[in-house]
Amino acid sequence: MGRAAVGSLSRRSLLSLGGAAAAAAFLPGRAFAATPTETKLHGLSAFGDLKYPADFPHFAYVDAGAPKGGTINFAPPNSTYNQSFLTFNTLNSLVLKGDSPPRTEYCFDSLMISALDEPDAVYGLLAKSVTLSADRNAFTFDLRPEARWHDGTPLTAADIAFSLKLFRQKGHPNLSEALRWMTDAVALDASTLKLTFDGKQSSQNILAIVQMPIVSLAYYTANDFETATMTPPLGSGPYRIGRVSAGQYVEYDRVADYWGRDLPVNRGLYNFDRIRIDFYQNRQAAFEAFKKGDTHFREEFTARVWATGYDFPALKEGKVVKREFPGEKWPDMQAVALNQRRPQFADVRVRRAVDLCFDFEWTQRTLFFGSYERAQSNFQKSDYEAQGQPSPQELALLEPFRAELPAEVFGEPRLQPVSDGSGRDRKLLGEAAKLLAEAGWKRSGDLVVNGKGERLAVEILAEDDGLVRLFTPWMEKMRMIGIDATIRQVDQAQYEQRQNSYDFDFILLHWMVGATPTEDSLEILYHSNSAERPGMRNYPGTKSPAVDALIAAAGRAGNREELVTALRALDRVLRARLDWIPTYYLANHRVAYWDMFGFVDPKPDYGFPVEILWWFDHEKAVKIGKA
Repeated sequence: MGRAAVGSLSRRSLLSLGGAAAAAAFLPGRAFAATPTETKLHGLSAFGDLKYPADFPHFAYVDAGAPKGGTINFAPPNSTYNQSFLTFNTLNSLVLKGDSPPRTEYCFDSLMISALDEPDAVYGLLAKSVTLSADRNAFTFDLRPEARWHDGTPLTAADIAFSLKLFRQKGHPNLSEALRWMTDAVALDASTLKLTFDGKQSSQNILAIVQMPIVSLAYYTANDFETATMTPPLGSGPYRIGRVSAGQYVEYDRVADYWGRDLPVNRGLYNFDRIRIDFYQNRQAAFEAFKKGDTHFREEFTARVWATGYDFPALKEGKVVKREFPGEKWPDMQAVALNQRRPQFADVRVRRAVDLCFDFEWTQRTLFFGSYERAQSNFQKSDYEAQGQPSPQELALLEPFRAELPAEVFGEPRLQPVSDGSGRDRKLLGEAAKLLAEAGWKRSGDLVVNGKGERLAVEILAEDDGLVRLFTPWMEKMRMIGIDATIRQVDQAQYEQRQNSYDFDFILLHWMVGATPTEDSLEILYHSNSAERPGMRNYPGTKSPAVDALIAAAGRAGNREELVTALRALDRVLRARLDWIPTYYLANHRVAYWDMFGFVDPKPDYGFPVEILWWFDHEKAVKIGKA
């Protein structure tokens, strides 16, 4: 169904913890403990494991000889920063203001780039090498002197230092949050950059920073970085912005003389001469464009359409391929947030009552055609999902907060309710009504009210027809137990504005924190510091010392086993608190595409960006009349 869509407490000095086990669990870790210092490295990973040697020719999941050419017109399945699927009014995606089109990031290079067949590895792009200091709080990058902006001028260390300082001060929160522990960014010379940190950063923090897009010092000295503008900024990446019509379409043109085209991290990638994205206000119009062949690639997010809609002539004639690709091996969260900044949702009993009104079994049968699974965890599909009784290592992290936490945190993890599938499970609705009564909401006619006579109202915010269809039965169950539930469908611009300013009661989010979740990505969703800052993804307004401490423990993890322990403990807490109500998930990518592309099969485990992995196959295109 939906594609909807990463406080005042100190991160480190939360509480004085008692007990030897707790003290040991929260001792500061050493960032990159397994990574050698004072040595030039061609790549980094949080726990020191790199698949590719320094002289690797290209990533294993690409065809290094893939031809260049052709156009892909595709519907992006994901976005970042301030990007929108439905419209755009700016080409600046790096600030909170405005709505920008997806994939502007392809116009910019970064210090390093991730490998899609490793969980947390990055390899040099602008950087030839990186050296860790002995105290592991400084990173010195040797840069590639051949790096160029699209106007032919050199891209230097001064540009990178400027960019990171700019993002820390004025960038989109997803950028600025990760830069909080950077104390300085200095260009030692044109080809040498030094980043220093305050010692509180996690080993994963640098992995986010080295993948940030780099902008031009000269360009943003002459132009205002914070302005929403339709003027394409100067870039350096494999694509530049071509033709644009605000809110209608954007084209990205491949830069034929791109300076980095022959680097090992780029070989076999960025094959299309043009990437085009068309914008549609509703799903049916977008689907009709695909059936006509205006759009070439589409990932299907509506179960009903996947089950019944793919019967058009082009598919029957073999011109269109319909298939599934495996999902990524990283945590997946699709969940609803009830905004606890509003007092009626601060009581967990109210949140549980709303949860009991979601009849997944009925929805699975009636709306989903049996294609989804019920989500239980904030880290679904991963080793980070809590299972069984807490381990001794998990208990060491949880015990200092026993007084704060629900008792069920220390037992089996909470599971979502299972209905009888009727759509009117009286037992579950009775439990929900009882919870409301216990929370002080008494029946008055058709609705429940508190001691002041105020109704318990829930406005469900939706941005498209698919979400309205999903939420309507949920709304109806809430009304059956006396909640004054309504659905408000708004346009994309209003949705983004209300989302960013936390002006909602009930909202859905689909979010992926990566195969090795960073402290920064976790803070965006769960930390007290992100509860009041506009543009973050802590939609429930979670403020919990226990949650904050577990995020810090994940950041200090010295190996994957410690990370798993911290995140399983965090999962137990989040599930018991029910800050986020898990909904459902899909194991695979459901895609359809016009049969005019080549690609390496199987896909990599940690990403599926078809627009840069695939290529235009001229012979196939001729056969289906798309050459």
